[in-house]
Amino acid sequence: MYPTVYVVGVGMTQFGRHIERSLDSLAREALTVALNDAGASISDIGQVFYAGVTQGALQGQTAVPGQVVLNKVGVTGIPIWNVENACASGTSAFQLAVQALRAGACDVALALGAEKMNIEDKRRSLGLFEGGWDVLNADENAARLLELGAGVEPPEGSESSRPYSRFMAIYAATCRYWMKTFGTTQRQIAAVSAKNHMHSVHNPLAQYREPFTIEQVLAAPPITYPLTLPMCSPLSDGAAAVIVCSEAGLKRLGVDRRRAIQVRATAIATATDRTPEQFDQAVCRRAANSAYEQAGIGPDEVSVVEVHDASAMGEIIAVEYLGLTPMGGGGPAALAGELSIGGRVPVNPSGGLECKGHPIGATGLGQIHELVTQLRGEAGVRQVEGARVALQENGGGSIAYEEAVVTVNLFTR
Repeated sequence: MYPTVYVVGVGMTQFGRHIERSLDSLAREALTVALNDAGASISDIGQVFYAGVTQGALQGQTAVPGQVVLNKVGVTGIPIWNVENACASGTSAFQLAVQALRAGACDVALALGAEKMNIEDKRRSLGLFEGGWDVLNADENAARLLELGAGVEPPEGSESSRPYSRFMAIYAATCRYWMKTFGTTQRQIAAVSAKNHMHSVHNPLAQYREPFTIEQVLAAPPITYPLTLPMCSPLSDGAAAVIVCSEAGLKRLGVDRRRAIQVRATAIATATDRTPEQFDQAVCRRAANSAYEQAGIGPDEVSVVEVHDASAMGEIIAVEYLGLTPMGGGGPAALAGELSIGGRVPVNPSGGLECKGHPIGATGLGQIHELVTQLRGEAGVRQVEGARVALQENGGGSIAYEEAVVTVNLFTR
C-alpha cells in the first residue's frame, strides 16, 4: 500500500498562441495560480519536476531548461529534474513528483510544464514531431504505419495541399484501420470533435472556444481523410503546474481537505513490438490495467475523463483501450452523446487537446488541472454532475504500432 498523496494546487495559463510572451512569464503565471490555490509559497516546495520538450529545438536551450526557467521565477536552490517523455512529459513529471512523496524525499513537490511552440517558421515547429520516433528509421516507420490505412480509398478533395506534419497522415491511417476493422465512420469521428468544441466554449483557458456541429466539422477544410481541421490539435504555447503533497505536507500547509484531491493511482507503460491486432497488449490498455489494479477501481466507476486527443480519433481509441467502451464502441458512444457532459461518462470536458490546445510539456498537467477542478465541483457550466472518480490518459511518441509511452492517473474526491 502506497502512502496517500494529494493534489492541493493546480494552475495553468490559457493555452494558445502567445508570440509576445516569454516562456518564463507563462511558467510564472501557472506557478503563481497553483501556489495561491494551495495556499503555499515557493519556500514550501521541496522538489520540482519540470517538463519541457521544445526549448532545445526552438529556442536553443539544449540543456537545463527547468533550472533556467525556474530560476527566473524565483525557484532556486532545491532539487530540479528535467523530464522529457514527448507528449506525456507533463504527466511523467507528475508521476515522479508523486514518487518523491511516496519515497519520503519531501512532503510537497511541484510538477510544472511550459512550452512556446509558435514561432515565425511554422515548418520548424511542425518538424519537432519528427523527433518522436526512431529518427534513424523514420521512412521505414512511416511506411509501416501508413500501411495500416491500406484498402480505404480517400474521396476526391479530402486531402489538403497545405504542409502538415506527416504524423497527421499517420493519424489518418490509424483512422482508416479502425474503419475497416471496427466499422468506425467519419461521422463518428466528427461527433467527437463537435462534442469537444462544444465543451470548450465554456472553458476560458481553452485555445479555441467556437462551437461546431457535426456537419460543420465534416465540411471544414480537410487535412487528410478522414480528418478535417477541427478534428486536430493546434500548435500551442502555455504552462501548467500541479502541487502535490503527502499527509504531512497537507497538515503543514493547512489545506482544506474538502479541496484536496487524492491520487489513487499513477501508472506508466512503454511500447512493445505487438502486432496491430493485439489490442489487449496495447500500451494504453496495459497502463490502464495497472492504474485500475493500483486503485481498486474499475472503468465502470469512472465519472469524468481527460484523454489525449491529438486528433479526434485519439479519443475514440483511448476510451476503447481504457475499457470505457468495448473495442469499436468509442465512435458509436460519441455519436450517441454518451461521452458528452450529461452523458454516461463525459470525456474531455475541457475541450481536449483539439480545442484546449497542446503545448506538449504542459498538456498532461492541463488535463489534471481540469480533472481536479471537476472533482472539486468548481467547473461552472461544464461541471460534470456528481464527479467523484476521474481518469487521465496521456501518450507520446511512436514505437512500432503504438505510442512510445502512455501515462494513466486516477483521482478521487
